[in-house]
Amino acid sequence: MGTDRIELRNTLLALDLSDCPEEASCRQRMLELLDTRRDCFHRDAFPAHFTGSALVVSANGSKVLLNHHRKLDRWLQFGGHCDGEEDVLSVARREALEESGIDGLVVASARPFDLDIHEIPAHAHEPIHFHYDVRYVLIAPEATETKTSAESKELRWFTFGDLKDWDLDSGLRRLVGKWNALATKRAHAG
Repeated sequence: MGTDRIELRNTLLALDLSDCPEEASCRQRMLELLDTRRDCFHRDAFPAHFTGSALVVSANGSKVLLNHHRKLDRWLQFGGHCDGEEDVLSVARREALEESGIDGLVVASARPFDLDIHEIPAHAHEPIHFHYDVRYVLIAPEATETKTSAESKELRWFTFGDLKDWDLDSGLRRLVGKWNALATKRAHAG
């Protein structure tokens, strides 16, 4: 096992998911994939492979930046394939920069913020498969400019209230909800 792969395994094992049964189940499946598939960081590893993604939040933590994904036609956080890279945080940072155009994103924590496994529909030569998504939070600098990439139809900042009634996939709803709970707790403590 490579160093980054061992580090990811140890990081996953160290996460306290006692209050998150859905994520605990994802962690178990991620550990099994790490232990059984040498090629699990490559996009052609079917039926499942790792991806890295990031929820980009405003400098004051009150908004999240989402992209309307062109191919999937859904609002999503930024992320993508590892393409052989075993440092999933590095993948999340790369994808967020490429897809948002925001330079200087700051990592909120090197530990994953959320774990999610979701199905990706068949497309072109790829069969239906699963993304084992390790998710982080990145903080945008103040007064930052965004730039929509070819992968997105649109980028937009949302408050948590804006997203309350939106039709988001359950994993994204959980991710945004976790950030909202943390930001609310910090606002009340400060």
